[in-house]
Amino acid sequence: MNLDHFLELPRLSGLSVSPDGDRLVVTVSVLDPKRTGFTSSLWEVPVDPQGPAPRRLTWGGTGESRPVFRPDGSLLFTSARPDPDDDEEERPASLWLMPDRGEARPYATRPGGISSVVVAAEAGTVVLTSPTLPSSTSPGEDERRRKARRELKVSATLHESIPVRWWDEFWGPAADRLFVLDDEGTARDLTGPTGPALRPEPDYAVSPDGSTVICSWTEVRSGGVLRPHLVSIDVPTGARRTLLTEDVAEFRSPAFSADGSKVAFVSEAVPSPDTPEHQRLMVLHLTGDRAGQVHEAAPGWDRWPTGTPVWTPDGEALLVTADDQGHAPVFRIDLDRRTVRKLTDRGAFTDLTITRDGSGLYALRSSVDSPPAPVRIDPRTGEVTALRGPAEELPLPGTLTEVTTTAEDGTPLRGWLVLPEQASADRPAPLLLWVHGGPLGSWNGWHWRWNPWLAAAQGYAVLLPDPALSTGYGLDFVRRGWGAWGGAPYTDLMRITDVTVEREDIDAGRTAAMGASYGGYMANWIAGHTDRFRGIVAHASIWDLDTFRGTTDAGFYWRQIMTAQARAEHSPARFAESITTPMLVIHGEKDYRTPISEGLALFARLGELNVGEDGTMPHRLLVFPDENHWVLRPQNLCVWYETVFAFLAQTVHGEPWQTPDLLR
Repeated sequence: MNLDHFLELPRLSGLSVSPDGDRLVVTVSVLDPKRTGFTSSLWEVPVDPQGPAPRRLTWGGTGESRPVFRPDGSLLFTSARPDPDDDEEERPASLWLMPDRGEARPYATRPGGISSVVVAAEAGTVVLTSPTLPSSTSPGEDERRRKARRELKVSATLHESIPVRWWDEFWGPAADRLFVLDDEGTARDLTGPTGPALRPEPDYAVSPDGSTVICSWTEVRSGGVLRPHLVSIDVPTGARRTLLTEDVAEFRSPAFSADGSKVAFVSEAVPSPDTPEHQRLMVLHLTGDRAGQVHEAAPGWDRWPTGTPVWTPDGEALLVTADDQGHAPVFRIDLDRRTVRKLTDRGAFTDLTITRDGSGLYALRSSVDSPPAPVRIDPRTGEVTALRGPAEELPLPGTLTEVTTTAEDGTPLRGWLVLPEQASADRPAPLLLWVHGGPLGSWNGWHWRWNPWLAAAQGYAVLLPDPALSTGYGLDFVRRGWGAWGGAPYTDLMRITDVTVEREDIDAGRTAAMGASYGGYMANWIAGHTDRFRGIVAHASIWDLDTFRGTTDAGFYWRQIMTAQARAEHSPARFAESITTPMLVIHGEKDYRTPISEGLALFARLGELNVGEDGTMPHRLLVFPDENHWVLRPQNLCVWYETVFAFLAQTVHGEPWQTPDLLR
């Protein structure tokens, strides 16, 4: 389990099952020949675990993704591969059509590319989104305007409202619009200019008969607040009407029932400094005597649905995933009785897709100790059957166990502990405390970015706890840390660390703490509140909650959840003078969620307090000019891990500092 081997592992995402249930297609990303990026392709996975080996379907040099079947069994996917009849060397992502038998051919294209695709289950109507310049009224005009900007090297954007950027992208001037395709693949504009309506990501569903689109439609309210509501768009005319809108709730993830009479969606209560957000699964009736009525699918269910709900074909139940006690199982919600039953047990399930007759439910299952792999789930019994995926089973350099304890207030706490193979009472392993981001999140699935097994291969034990604010333990567990980030979450982390270092196979004298995003915030908070760790790594971290509020891409959210007093009390910057532990600060310059100004301010303050007479300091700063909130490029990822392990070797083990080769 070294870095080279890790980068070469296939990465699976996105499942699509054919209407007859005989074919299952998954996207597989692998390291490209130059080892500087990842290229995706489509693979067919046998639905019978005893069937033939998985088969690669596409071989385009630029990669393929977003597979979706049409009712006739043909497959649509997006790719920027060149059109055989076109001389253009570089193209945006287009829509391609692969018949049940035969070669793929270009099907639809737009000047700004195609960003998402949905197909009506019965009619086969194709609805897609494509970034389009606001004044463009035709593909030709859109291409002409884009070409003029390219040739004149104009990169400026005029913003008329906030927010102006998201994660690693400045918004505008092009914005997604909805289009419907005719039989020849020609796109007809359904919405015209949308502004912020389909941002940050298009979130829509098409009725089985292809006549209606239900869409999460975002409005910018006073103060730059983004508030998604639910709209209906008539496909033949483009007429749009609002179905649901509230000042205190947001609506997302719509899904039509098989008969088109109902829509399931997720309603998220807008948080305040005193009240956490809360997500509920809802059902809206579109036809019949109850048309326009909305009811909660599972009243009192204390879990938050993730992803888009899936209807059983008979309309009797919804299938959803949700974080739960360090896992993310599949739940079945009976709509008549409004009861919830956990279908699956161990693992984190994503990409749910069901056959038309309802006999087979498919998903990708991962866990902390296994990458995503395709499985078949019986939608009534929950029996899980592993399928033969494109990736081989992965041997790991250690074992996974669970750590439990109780918080200061008596609340049960738990976390995962990764132990290296050689850890024992005779050879106790040094411990790395890893704090997850979010903060509304959980360690429950495989991580390609923060992978504990790479640390285990270096001989470290890794503690992955879920402190207050973590999801999967109920709303009261979130409420314990709400508006007080440095309170219960910090004491929970210290409590479970105390229990872990009492183990005979853990070396209590050699420990370090690490985290990214909110985990980076907590790394900074830990640094200012204890000297128990030998080294601390803060990636994409928050240093000053007040300055962060004005520079992050989603400032409106932070204004909603924290008062000025809470920001002042819980800013790590207040405790800078208490930091004595060496820190490694890591940041990407294209990180707009936690802007690099936070990392720079942190490192500058550390320098003011810790620079010696010879100009040296015990802290280090690693900057990635071309990375965002994550580190995505393969060789940058290698540099990240090599630098972290060099820092840990120095601080935890007392070895001389060794700068990674590519940084010398």
